[in-house]
Amino acid sequence: MSESPSTKDVIAFCADALFQAESRRRPIAPLTETFPGLSVPEAYRIQQCNVERRIRGGQKIVGHKIGLTSQAMQEQFGVREPDYGHLLDAMVRERDRPLDLGELIDPRIEIEPAFVLGRPLQGPGVKVEDVIAATDYVSLCFEVIDSRIVDWRVRLQDTVADNGSSARLVMNSRRVRPTELALDNLATELELDGSVLERGNTSAILGHPARGIVWLANQISEFGVALEAGQIVLPGTCTRSRRIYGSRRIAGRIAGLGEIEMKVTGAPAVVDAGNS
Repeated sequence: MSESPSTKDVIAFCADALFQAESRRRPIAPLTETFPGLSVPEAYRIQQCNVERRIRGGQKIVGHKIGLTSQAMQEQFGVREPDYGHLLDAMVRERDRPLDLGELIDPRIEIEPAFVLGRPLQGPGVKVEDVIAATDYVSLCFEVIDSRIVDWRVRLQDTVADNGSSARLVMNSRRVRPTELALDNLATELELDGSVLERGNTSAILGHPARGIVWLANQISEFGVALEAGQIVLPGTCTRSRRIYGSRRIAGRIAGLGEIEMKVTGAPAVVDAGNS
């Protein structure tokens, strides 16, 4: 059965609206308000449209991120299941380069472990031990998330369509073999301007950070896609995210993975968002 033109039109319209919102730094109304019947599969197709647009523009996929894997994040955004997005090379920032908020709309910061794969992971049937065996090393990272939806008024379909709210990625230089740490029991702290605002433990990431990658590898296998060697995979954070407008120094640490620090400059488009 052929697809109805109206569905194609909605997907194209939403993809273009999100792309323009990011380019112009002007957030739009939630897609789920404009199109209440929007489904999660349709939202992933919107995401894919914009990923393909970026690839045509010369960007490259360097990995994937999984979001909303901890109860803290699910409660913060009112959703009940994880989502995923693509990481592109244009998102990766050097750790000694200040983060320019002037490029963003309403950014938040997350701290999490980053898994870098040494060999492919192809679902279905991927298990935690497969992820550990396929991982070359784990590093500490900041993920900067940003919403092209006004005031972060997102449902699952909104953030899925918006590429999992991906924006920037900053990784530490320290590399640790995954077998050298109890990855499911690492104390985590997030600090803004000298004050520790979030504390957590990596056990909150689905019980073990590798479980998020299990979920992703098996999920994308339904589309014939695998996680490739050399790709970065972010399993999600174990704490809440924090808005970062007004901050000038961000630091974080995960036991066994060291510490990461980043300076912040500029002001985002939504300068009156405040801190949550």
